[in-house]
Amino acid sequence: MNLDNALERVRVVLSRTSHPGNIGAAARAMKTMGLSHLVLVNPQSFPDPVATARAAGADDILANARVVGTLAEALEGTVFAAAMTARRREMAVPMKWAREAAGDLVQLAASGDVALVFGNETMGLSNEDVALCHMPVKVPVSETYSSLNLGAAVQLLCYELRMAALDPGNAPATEFEPATFEQIEGFYAHLDRAITASGFFNPTNSKRLWPRLRRLYGRIRLEKDEINILRGMLTAFEKK
Repeated sequence: MNLDNALERVRVVLSRTSHPGNIGAAARAMKTMGLSHLVLVNPQSFPDPVATARAAGADDILANARVVGTLAEALEGTVFAAAMTARRREMAVPMKWAREAAGDLVQLAASGDVALVFGNETMGLSNEDVALCHMPVKVPVSETYSSLNLGAAVQLLCYELRMAALDPGNAPATEFEPATFEQIEGFYAHLDRAITASGFFNPTNSKRLWPRLRRLYGRIRLEKDEINILRGMLTAFEKK
C-alpha cells in the first residue's frame, strides 16, 4: 500500500468539539500531512466562519467533513480505532505512545478504514468513548506542563501517521481479516444478552464486569472468523 492509499483510509474523529476554531485548526493540520477524512461527533458549532478562517485554505476538508451524533456512528465501518487520551484509564487496554500507535494504524489500514479519535477540549474522551476504541494513545509531553491544544494534538498525530506511512518497515498487516467495529459491537451485545439470561451477569450488581470484558477482548485484535466462532458458541449455549 502506498502513502496516499494508507492515509486515505484514516479518519480523524473529533468528539463534541466546543470551539469551532479547533475544527479549522484540525482541518489545516490534516491537509498539511495528506489526510482528508474528518468526522465530527456532535460539535457545538459547525459549520462556522471561525472554523473556516482557522482552516487557512483547508476548506475542502471542512466541506467534506461528516457530522454524526455519536462516536459509535463515527466508527462504523472501521477495523481499528485509537483514542487520544492524556490520563491513565484503569479499565482500558494497555496504551501506546503516538509513534508506535501510528505504525499500527498504517499497517491495519491495509485491511480497511482506521480512526484516530480526539475528545472535547476540556473533558477529553469519556471512559465509555475509550472503551469503543481498541487502543489508548498518549503523547510524551512534559510532566510539569502537559496541556496540549486540540489542533496541536491533531498536527502531532497526523505527522506521526505520515512518517509511519513513509516507513517501508510498516508492511501491511494482511495475514488476517480484522473484525469491523459493527461486528465487534454485535458480539458484545450478543454476549450481554447471553450472560444476563444465564444469570451470570446482573446489570445492577456487576458494573465493573463489562469494562473488564472489553479490556479482555480488546487486548487482542479479533478477526472476523473469530467473531463468528464466538457468536456461534453463544448461540449454541443459548439453545441449551
